Amino acid sequence: MAHPRMYDDTDPLLRRLRELCSALPEAVEFESHGRPNFRAGTGRVFAVYGAGPDHPHALNVRIDPDDEDGLRVDPRFFVPKYYPDRLALDLDATGTDWEEVAELLESAYRTVAGPRLLRALDSPR
Repeated sequence: MAHPRMYDDTDPLLRRLRELCSALPEAVEFESHGRPNFRAGTGRVFAVYGAGPDHPHALNVRIDPDDEDGLRVDPRFFVPKYYPDRLALDLDATGTDWEEVAELLESAYRTVAGPRLLRALDSPR
């Protein structure tokens, strides 16, 4: 059974998130469970837009184990339902630090990207 779409393509937060993800080598967007998901090439998912009905505008990301302890005590982050190995951050149009979001996305990407994609990410642009 297909899940209903739980986002709006005209959402400005999603538009900004897509811009940031598209800057990562071979990042691919696809829809799963009614939400935009982003993966590294044909590999694993590093980010999802939305974290359930209570957090439709949250960025749900994989966390680098080196950063996990610090982020888990940050009150802005929460463990999203069904994803105990990830953390989520609610985004909003006025209070979101998009540089921090870009860093979170790159860190999450690094947790799933293979050696070739990491070399592409680290090469001078």
